[in-house]
Amino acid sequence: MQFLENFKPELTIASPGRINFIGEHTDYNMGYVLPTAIGNKITFKLQKNGSGDVCNIYSVGYEGFSLNLNNISISATEWENYVLGVLNELSKLTDKVKGFDCTIESDLPLGSGLSSSAAMECGLAYGLNELFDLGLSKITIVELSQRAEHSYVGTQCGIMDQFASVMSKEGNVILLDCESLAYQHIPIDIYPYKIIMLNTKVEHTLASSEYNTRKQECEEGVATMKKRNPHIKSLRDATRDMLEASKNEMTQTVYNRCSFIIDENKRVLEMVEAFKKKDLKAIGNLLYKAHHGISKLYEVSCPESDFLVDFAKTNAEVLGARQTGGGFGGCTLNIVHEDAVEDFRKEATNAYKKTFNIDLEAFEVQPSGGTSII
Repeated sequence: MQFLENFKPELTIASPGRINFIGEHTDYNMGYVLPTAIGNKITFKLQKNGSGDVCNIYSVGYEGFSLNLNNISISATEWENYVLGVLNELSKLTDKVKGFDCTIESDLPLGSGLSSSAAMECGLAYGLNELFDLGLSKITIVELSQRAEHSYVGTQCGIMDQFASVMSKEGNVILLDCESLAYQHIPIDIYPYKIIMLNTKVEHTLASSEYNTRKQECEEGVATMKKRNPHIKSLRDATRDMLEASKNEMTQTVYNRCSFIIDENKRVLEMVEAFKKKDLKAIGNLLYKAHHGISKLYEVSCPESDFLVDFAKTNAEVLGARQTGGGFGGCTLNIVHEDAVEDFRKEATNAYKKTFNIDLEAFEVQPSGGTSII
C-alpha cells in the first residue's frame, strides 16, 4: 500500500494471545475462568495521517485495505471485520478518532485457540485510545472489543478472551467472575514443570454454527431448570441437584452440556486452590477431567486433540493435558517436566505425524502481561 513508503509510526502496541488454564465455555454461561496472556502477540504500529476520515490498514500476510470512517460496514473478508467492528464500536463512544495508518504483524498461529481475534480487537482499540487520547478505561476497551466480535464477526463469545488480553499480569493467571467481572490475579508456580502447547494444525472457525449452538443448548437447559428454580439466570446459578431434578425434561444432549458447565465451574475454583497450595498432582488431574468433559459431554474436541491428550497420559513426565480454546482443533495444553520437554516434543511430533500425517507445532508459553505500549 502506498502509505508504507513514508510510514513513520508514532506508536507501537503489543497485544498478546491468551491461554485459558481451565474454565472452557463457562464465560458465556456467566461462570468462572482462569486465563492468562502469553508471550505470543500481535504488534500494531500506528500513525495519524492527517486526513479526517481515511484509514489504511496493512496486515503482514494479508492484503491491506482502506476505509472511510463515515462509511463503516461489514466486509466479506473475515479478518477485516475485527478492525471494522472495533471502529464501529468506537464511533458510538467518541468522535475523536480521525484518519490513521496502521500495520499489523502477528506471531500467533491462526486457528490455534490462542485467541488471535481478541488480540486483534483489543490491540487496535488500545492503540487508537492512546493515539487519539480517547480517555477510555481498560475495562471499556475490553467490553467494546467483545461487542465488536458479536456484531461484526458474528461470534457470541463471552468476555474472557478480551479480558485476558488486556488485564493480564506477568507470572499470574486471572480468576475472573464473568458475571460480575470481579477478578483477582493468582500467582502461578509450577516449577519444575513447563506449559507446552501442541498445535494440532486443525483450524476451527469460532463463527461456525457449532459455537453458537452450544450457547443455545445451555440457554435451553437454564429455561428448563428455571421452571423449578425461578431465580436462576444462567448455568452459573445452577447446581447438580437442580440439573438432576430436571433431567427427564431435557434431551440427553442438553443435559450433557449443562453437566459439563456445572462441573467445569467447580474445577476452576479447585484449580485456584491447587495453585495456591502448589498441588501439582491436583493441577494435572483437573486438566484431564476437564478434557474428558470437553470431549464427551460438551463435544467440542476432535480426533486430533483427543489423540494428543491420550498420548500425554502415557508419559509419566506429563502432569496433565487438555484441549484449550473454543474447540474443534487448535492447541492442547500440557504440563511437562522441564527435563522431559524435548523428548516429549519429539515423541508427540512423531506419533502425530504417523497417525494424521500432519506436522505438529510445539512451543512453550509463559503467563505474561496484557496489551501495552512498546
